[in-house]
Amino acid sequence: MTIRVLIVDDHPVVRAGIAALLAGEPAFEVIGECTGADEAVLFAEARKPDVVLMDLQLGDGPDGVNATERLTALPDAPKVLVLTTYDAELDITRSVAAGATGYLLKAGPPEDLFRGIHAAARGETAMAPQVAARLFGHMRAPAPALSPRETEIVQLLAEGLINRQIATRLFISEATVKTHLVHIYDKLGVDSRAGAVAVATERRIIRN
Repeated sequence: MTIRVLIVDDHPVVRAGIAALLAGEPAFEVIGECTGADEAVLFAEARKPDVVLMDLQLGDGPDGVNATERLTALPDAPKVLVLTTYDAELDITRSVAAGATGYLLKAGPPEDLFRGIHAAARGETAMAPQVAARLFGHMRAPAPALSPRETEIVQLLAEGLINRQIATRLFISEATVKTHLVHIYDKLGVDSRAGAVAVATERRIIRN
């Protein structure tokens, strides 16, 4: 049975490369290419792909995690296989929480992608080895782990946002941001914003 695949990526060269790879495999049929989350959801509703290959960064619109959450909530939802360059803990945990069946890296060999699509179509988990190691390392870490919200805040700190901007971005109060920062500093063993970013980056909790 042919697996119907939708590619979601905002880079045309990347989409063309993936499509060319899959075209050489009779088990796969690329039924469409989309550049953003809204387009992908509309396409999936109309064409019912079996597997969606999802990049995480999709230009200025909603990101791949948002798209994954919306796709997996559809009736007869497709399986979503994240295919990205990012292996930070933040991206992995958000994608899994959104309902992604698997998480692969673009730097991996084509055979990993082929196996991942087959696994996703069967409803099985497909993880790049380094992604699986990071995910299990997070689950088994002896140190207190940052919550998803705390991880988001550290990522925004790394992007240079101040408390007021973080509060606006996350639709929370500045007081709540300050409370989260206290917990973040305690968990990471630091006493400053710069220290939190440095430790989170070193541990690959956030992306550079």
